[in-house]
Order: sequence, then C-alpha cells, then structure tokens
Amino acid sequence: MSASAALADGPARPDPAWAADDAAARIRRWTEGYAPRSGLADELVGPDGRFHGAWPRFLDRLGRLDDREIGARFLSAERHIRDAGISYRVYGDKQEHPWPLGSLPLVIDAAEWAELSAGIVQRAGLMERIVADIYGPGRLVAEGLLPAGVVAGSPEYLRPAQGMSPPGGRWLPIYAADIGRGPDGRWQVLADRTQAPSGLGYALENRMVLARAFPDLFADLHVVRLPGFFQAFRSGLAAACDRSDPRICLLTSGPYSSTYVEQAALARYLGFLLVEGDDLVVSDGLVHVRTVAGLKRADALWRRIDADYLDPLELRTDSRLGVPGILEVMRRGGVVMGNMPGAGVLESAALSPYLPRIAEALTGESLRLSGPRTWWCGDPQGLAHTLAHLDALTLRPAATAVRGPERDAILAPVAFGAARETALAALNERAFDWVAQEPVPLSTMPTWQDGRLVARPFVMRVFAAATPEGWRVLPSAFCRVAEREDADPSEMRAGIRAADVWILSDTPVDAPSLVISTPPRIRRVAGHLPSRAADNLFWLGRYLERAEAVIRLVQAHLGGFGEAITADPCAADDAPTAKRIRALLMEWHSVEAADLPTAILAQEALSGRAHYGSALNHALEARRIAASLRERLPAEAWRSLADLRDTLVFSEVFTPTEAQLRGRAERALGHLSALTGLAHENMNHGAGWRFVDMGRRVERAINTCSFAATFCGEDATAEDLGVMLALVDSQIAYGARYLAGVSRDAVCDMGVLDPYNPRSAAFQVAAIVAHLDALPAIAADGLPEPHRRQALTLAGTFQTGQAAEIDGPALERLANELERLADGIAGRYFPSGAEALRPEKLTGLA
Repeated sequence: MSASAALADGPARPDPAWAADDAAARIRRWTEGYAPRSGLADELVGPDGRFHGAWPRFLDRLGRLDDREIGARFLSAERHIRDAGISYRVYGDKQEHPWPLGSLPLVIDAAEWAELSAGIVQRAGLMERIVADIYGPGRLVAEGLLPAGVVAGSPEYLRPAQGMSPPGGRWLPIYAADIGRGPDGRWQVLADRTQAPSGLGYALENRMVLARAFPDLFADLHVVRLPGFFQAFRSGLAAACDRSDPRICLLTSGPYSSTYVEQAALARYLGFLLVEGDDLVVSDGLVHVRTVAGLKRADALWRRIDADYLDPLELRTDSRLGVPGILEVMRRGGVVMGNMPGAGVLESAALSPYLPRIAEALTGESLRLSGPRTWWCGDPQGLAHTLAHLDALTLRPAATAVRGPERDAILAPVAFGAARETALAALNERAFDWVAQEPVPLSTMPTWQDGRLVARPFVMRVFAAATPEGWRVLPSAFCRVAEREDADPSEMRAGIRAADVWILSDTPVDAPSLVISTPPRIRRVAGHLPSRAADNLFWLGRYLERAEAVIRLVQAHLGGFGEAITADPCAADDAPTAKRIRALLMEWHSVEAADLPTAILAQEALSGRAHYGSALNHALEARRIAASLRERLPAEAWRSLADLRDTLVFSEVFTPTEAQLRGRAERALGHLSALTGLAHENMNHGAGWRFVDMGRRVERAINTCSFAATFCGEDATAEDLGVMLALVDSQIAYGARYLAGVSRDAVCDMGVLDPYNPRSAAFQVAAIVAHLDALPAIAADGLPEPHRRQALTLAGTFQTGQAAEIDGPALERLANELERLADGIAGRYFPSGAEALRPEKLTGLA
C-alpha cells in the first residue's frame, strides 16, 4: 500500500502494510496520537477522523525523507535565519529576538483558497466603500446603518481627514484580515487590519527560508508563487501617482520598530525607498526626501506608522515620527498614501455587528466571510444582551487603542468572581468602549515537535492589494502558531511561532513572468541616497575601521605579526614598544588600565563590554547601524557581522590563553576583510558605497596618523618601526622595497605619505577626494564646496610632505584636520531641517 492510499484511509485504521512501506511507516509514527481538542476544527484531521484537504499530498511527499534529513533541513532553516539576521521585537522591548519560524508550513488546497480569496476580495472592497463614506458623505450614519458613536467614539477616527479625497482614489491600497476556522470548519474573520497591516514582509521571509530548506517539496507540490502579487501591489501604488516614474517610499518609525526587519525586507524586495519621518520635508506643497543631492520629491508613501503620529501639526503634537504639514499635502493631492490616515477606524470591533446590513446595502450581497457574533455595548440593545449573558461572553475593547490594566483583565470570558466585578465596573463607566463576543475557539494545525505532529492553535493573516486590475490576494499568508495548546497566537510574542502558508495547485505552477511589455527608462543607480542612510553608511565604515585598529594593536602586542617586538611577547610587557601599545589602548578607552597582565589586557581590548573603545563594542555599534541599513547591504554582510560579533565574545567561564586570543584576533580580522570585500564587490558603486568607503578612509587615515605619532617618533626603535609596519599591513611591501633594514623616514613615508600604498594616510585622502568628486553638488556655480576644499587642501599637504619633516605635532595637526574634514562631510551631506536645501539652478546665458 502506498503512503497516499494509507492516508486516504485515515490514521486510525491499522494496516500491516505500514510496516513494509518506509514512507507510510514514518507518517504513521509522526501522526500517532495526533488529536486536537474536542470541538475544535483542525487542518489535518477532518470530523471523520481522516486526513483531509491538501495534507495527504504534503505528508506523502514529506514521508520520503527520513528523520535525519528532515532534522538537517530544519537546522539549515534556523541557520539561515541567524545568518540573515531575520528577527523581531516584542512591543516595548529593545532587544531583538531571532525569528521563530516553525518547521512545517500550513498547506491549503487551491480550490479552497480560491473560495477564501473571494471572501477576502469582497470584504476588502466593502471596507474601501465604508471608509470612503465615513470621511465623505456619511450616508451610512444618516441612514441608520451605522451608529454615529461607532465612528466618532473610535480613537482611530481622525477628524482632520474628514472631507479628504485620497490622492490616487484609494483609501486602502493594502488590506488584511486575521482569520481562523470556526468550530464548524468554516473560515471566519477575527479582525480587520486597515491601519498599517504588518506581517507581509514576514510572510515573504518565511517563504524564502522554507523554500530554501525544502526546494524539492516546494516544486513537487506545485506551490503557488508570490512575486506576481508583489509586482501587482507595486504597480497599484505607481498607477495612483501622477508621474510615470514615481519615487515610492516606505515610511517606518525606525530600527526600534517591532517589525523593522520585515519593513526593510519589503523595501529591498519592492525597490521602495525606506525612510523615516526625519528624512521627509514638506516644501512647495509636496513631500520631499532629504538626499545627498538635495530635496527630491516623494510621490507615494506606504505608511507603517500609526496615523495619529503622521503629522504633528494636526494630530499628535508630540510625534517625532511623522512629517509636519503632510495632511495638507494630501488634501491637495500632492502625495499618495497607503493606507490613508483615518483608515484605522475600520479596525474597531464595534463595526462588526453592523457589517452584514451594510454589505447588503452597499453591495447587494451577503458577507462571504462572517466573524464571531458581536454586540457593541454602546448600543442599548447590545448592552442589555451583554448584561443578560455576561457569563457566556467575552468582553473586548472596541478599539485597539484602549489602554490600562482593565484591557488585559477582561480579555478572557468573565464568568466568576473579581472578573465579573471588573467587567460590570467597566461597562457602567464607559460601555461604548467595549464589545461582547461569543467565545471563539481557534482551530488547530499540525506542528513538528520532538519528531511527531501535534495540534496547535493558529491565526492566519491574509493580505489583499488594490491593483489596476482590481483586488489581488497574496497566495500565502502570515500565520502565527502557538507552541502550547492553550496559548493565544493573536500576536507575536514569546511562545508563538510563525509558519509559511503553501497553496497547493493541482497542476504545475509557472513562475510569474516579471518581464514587462513597456521597458522602463534605463538607469544605472537605484536613485538618490537619503541623507540619513548616507550618515549611517559613513559611520558603519568608521566603526568597522575602529574595530580593526584595536584588533591590530592587540595582535601586535601579542606578537601576532612575527617578531615585531620579541619572540617572547610575555617578556615584553615592560618594553618601550609594549608600553606605547598599552598607552594607545588606554587613550582609545579600550582597556581599564595599562598595567594589566598581557592576556587580560588583550581580552579587555578585544571583548570588554565595559569599555566603549573595545573591538567588541565597535563591532556591536557597527551591527546596530547596519540594522538600519538592511535594505542596502548585501545579505552576506549581516552574516559576517554576526560572525565578527561571535568571534569577539568570550565565554565568562574561562580565561583564554594568549595563543587563543591571538587566534581570535586573526579570525576577527578575517571577518573584517570579508566585510570590506563584500562592500567592494557586492555593493553597487553608487553614492551608498562611496559613503561607507569614505567612512573607512577617514577613520583609517586618522588611525594611521595616531600610529605614526606613537611609533615613528625621533627616538623610535626597530621594534617600534616594526609594529608601525605591521599596523599598516606593509611589512612585505617594505621588505621588497628596502633591503637594508628599517629606517624611521622610510617607514614614515610608506605609512603616511606614500600615494601608492593602499594603507597609507595619503592614499586614504586621495580616495576621499575621488569620492567627493563623484558625488553630486548642490551649488551649480562651479566653485568647490567647503568640504571639498578641505579635502583638496589636505591632499596637497600629503602630496608635498616629506617624511623627515613629519613629527608628532605635524601628525596631530593632520589628524585634527581629518576630523574637521569628517565634520565638513557631515555638515554637507547629512543635514536636517532648513539646511537640507534644493539643488541650485543656474540662470542666465551660458
């Protein structure tokens, strides 16, 4: 008997053929004891106890893999999540948590999905019409189909949006619904998501990770692909703009947003510009992005911040996330917004009791997807029903903005004791803030646990996008699954995992064609670089170079460059060269004291968390900055940053030896070299690459001047000069050029002035000048801007300098000039407020 035949008969029927068929035997073992709680609908097992839906196909194919291979693929997926830095934050938590992707997808048959999609399309269209009426003619309230209190009493109702016509004609470019199965097995809507629906990026990441782990299953089962949806969504936003080649931005609250990682993933995948409120400014009745080339128009914003934070002039005055004056721009049709501010009013649970009548009135159809029976307590009849049946109902806030201890105290059924008293007090005080619902037991799906399948509750968020051809549903979903059978997976938190959703077609699925009929205008750069991104890239380069400088100093002190100091580094603690290294580490705040034993000093400089100048803290700062640049950096860069961090973190249970410390330093330098190579070989050599490279060049030049001032003094010893060559990685080049041993002037020339040495300070300044020449100018008068004049002056100093004339004070002056150059670059390219000006235009005759 085949595995498919065995599945058709159901797991409860014993059959000796299972033992003879390895695949069927494995499936039998995995599903033995699988039993959802009584009264719950389950995705795997139907009411008759048999496997149903798309699961027999999936398990039949999965059963061809033995447990060892399945475990290896699960580990591969976890490793990819770690390497790619896929993470999330719990609301209010500053710590990132690795993305908890479950092992198995939720599989749904294509025919069932088509029926579900039809219900989502109907509901999305209905929500669009309702919100347009709420902020427009108001017929639903006037005709008694919707109580005025449901609208005006919602904290998500924004009076400044009243009478506004959405630019592009859409209030809801994107709609989402949280759904689950009711006890009767039918899909039902648990909540509408219209404010700024999250999860779409995580659905994309889930698909990429799981398709990478199970490519054979993905192909054999004909899983429907996702790119067509995202292309259609992007086309919908672009079509709403009034320029043929619009600039579309994704507006985020920043790296500390709980869903920042998915926002960055979406921006990278869709080609949107990821911006924060500080990146945008209203000028001449339009919204502009602050870029290194001046202000550039933003045609559309996909909003991922709450609407009341959007405009501090008309909404929350304490908001630092929005753009002052943007509501007035929308009134004038100057920027397309997805979703429009005020659309969150549709998320009110108080709307639910009135949706069936509204649907009949607006569309002439009954709702395909209903929700749990709900009563709004602001309605006298609803309140009376709630009080009469309080023991059998669940109280929930009518709007998500309800805060305070009572919000969490009344989420469960309120049948006994203090919960009843709390509920009655809340209803007596502000009945219109609450709705009562019949309890909704969540349906279950199979998850992998300890080598077998167990039933766990889940909630699935389905997305629909407004496109030029109408509403289009993502052929997947963002699924959240509880790790315990009594947990609520309504939101991501500890104990909740994510799952990919596979829609299985009966026929082979062709990858959607991404070739468009009308070729776009050819371009070789992605677009203008926002000033904030340029600032972050610049400092990413600087922090990585700082980490490298500290590591090289430690390596020199440990004798990691051969016999630069002595063959016995432990005996060199009191040597002049060792003292100079220790003094420099103290000056850079890399260690606590200069007289520590060598191993302890090296460990502190490499991995000390208490000293902000340690290599580890520089690496962590670089990683923090890189987190805000996820959409711009190669995926491998995040992996290298994670490897660098892990290399510099030492276990607290033992003290490493000097040999172990030397090995860690060598590996850390290898990871830094990989990051440099990735920047040069994997980043487009546009403005972004220039800023990260300039950051490294500025910092390297400053550090090289500090090295030369410390180790190339008039009294420099051979050991000092050897360390200098090691720190600028020029031992081999020096040996090939000079055969007669070390000379102070020769070493100083090679490390500081040599324009052909890629590690010299002069080479760094020449590279900075080349970068500045290639960057756009705001002034159009042909005169060098102040920061470029600074760079040219510095370059001239290095070009005309002589090693014999370069002493400690001269090197200190050069380092200070380099710091001023860095400040000049920041003042020109990273400004905010009124300083972020438009490019000048020449007037008059040529």
